[in-house]
Amino acid sequence: MRQVRHGSATTTHAVRAAIQRSQASLATLSRELGINPKTVAKWRKRATVEDLKAPHSTTMTEAEEAMIVAFRRHTLLPLDDCLYALHPTSSVASPSRTTLGPTARSSE
Repeated sequence: MRQVRHGSATTTHAVRAAIQRSQASLATLSRELGINPKTVAKWRKRATVEDLKAPHSTTMTEAEEAMIVAFRRHTLLPLDDCLYALHPTSSVASPSRTTLGPTARSSE
């Protein structure tokens, strides 16, 4: 099975496992593998070689998008005002300008 890595990954599962097994110092390993010592330290501390899940999603469901579009059409507020109005009470996980912008503009 092919390993899928995110765009910023500098190590593979095999390299991570080698880091976890190695008794060499952080500096030695980072020099040998050509990676940052902080990366070596991070993988040494972890119990697995898998990447951690993202803390939150920036995508919205269709229902959340519909709610935002309806809110903006009803209030006629500018995008930034919609963001601040929706943020404290929103059922949207964590609305940001990045997620709100395309949705709100698509309704215009």
